[in-house]
Amino acid sequence: MLVATAVTNAVADPVKLPGIEINVQARCVDVEATVCLREGTLELVACTKDSKEHESIVAITARPMHVHAALLLLGAEPGNPAIMKPVEGEETSWLKVPPRGDLVDVSLVWKKEGGEIIERPISDFIVRADSDGIEDGEDKERESFPTHAFLFAGSRLIANGEGPRVYLSDRSGNLISLATFGDELLCLPGVHSRENGALLWEINATQLPELGTQVTLRLRPKMKRKRPSSPEKQLQK
Repeated sequence: MLVATAVTNAVADPVKLPGIEINVQARCVDVEATVCLREGTLELVACTKDSKEHESIVAITARPMHVHAALLLLGAEPGNPAIMKPVEGEETSWLKVPPRGDLVDVSLVWKKEGGEIIERPISDFIVRADSDGIEDGEDKERESFPTHAFLFAGSRLIANGEGPRVYLSDRSGNLISLATFGDELLCLPGVHSRENGALLWEINATQLPELGTQVTLRLRPKMKRKRPSSPEKQLQK
């Protein structure tokens, strides 16, 4: 498991890692990214460079392990991707473990030619895949992606012989997924098939910058709600 020390609000200057800037005061992680696809079905929102650009909206050059560490620095708690876990004491029995982790809002940020800064939730660039095309001469209104919040699953570390353990998202390139791979850093709740016929979402390029545009992939961990005090304590106030 990756370990990081929480950064206090007293830190004013951004913390930087290769391709990543951690803004402690704004509580967000900004990752350098490039728009790598503007048409087609999606398995991922974001991947690493030279991995799965043919099915992702943006690609990053930073290491997913470093993105993981950056989220830890802001106090986000990882869980796990969807995995199959052997039942203790039963060699042939496996337990399905659903994904879990703190929620992280995902958006894209870029600068227009006039200097205006635009930030849009990632859901603005995803719609339900349309298998029927045009009906009665008019474009059908397609369902928008229902969320811009993903689970901080945290990928997985696995043994690598006598060498250091391998962070699977670094190897696969699966940073933020729509389909379930089992090694992604951020994912959706539940399990989602990667079979071609089951891919439900595709790119909505209406507001998406042009191919090759440098953008910022912004990750903003959701603030944890404080537990309400007990009725007894409330009466004592």
